[in-house]
Amino acid sequence: MSETSLRNAIESIARALVDCPDEVYVEEFDEQSTTVIELKVAREDLGKVIGKQGRTARAMRTLLRAAGMKSRRRFALEILE
Repeated sequence: MSETSLRNAIESIARALVDCPDEVYVEEFDEQSTTVIELKVAREDLGKVIGKQGRTARAMRTLLRAAGMKSRRRFALEILE
């Protein structure tokens, strides 16, 4: 799975979860040996992306970690307000 398709996957997941899909922004950049994916959603949708006890956010991070193991690359997901 390429970095672009991972970015698109995170964006698709976030858009499906929120009430304001037009306010979902995903940005990707490299920091040393890690690709950081920043996810920004509307303030009122933040809880939906994080999920109860952080389960939804943890699931998205697990997806990135699994894809990273396959491609031998490290990914990090940052959810911004």
